[in-house]
Amino acid sequence: MNLMEGLLKELNRNRELKTEYDLIPTGFFGSSMIKVDIDLGEKAIASGDVIEMMRCYEALKGNE
Repeated sequence: MNLMEGLLKELNRNRELKTEYDLIPTGFFGSSMIKVDIDLGEKAIASGDVIEMMRCYEALKGNE
């Protein structure tokens, strides 16, 4: 798997994770933090910044 595939996979996993946090009455903070990581990942892809993509990939992998 290359960086782009891994990043896209993590973006999708985090979108699902955010949905789960949205269902928790006290999950707003976690949901907000995941949303920030998703937005940064999407911006990194759009800009083509490989270094930022690697940073975002690692950040997204850390979300649980």
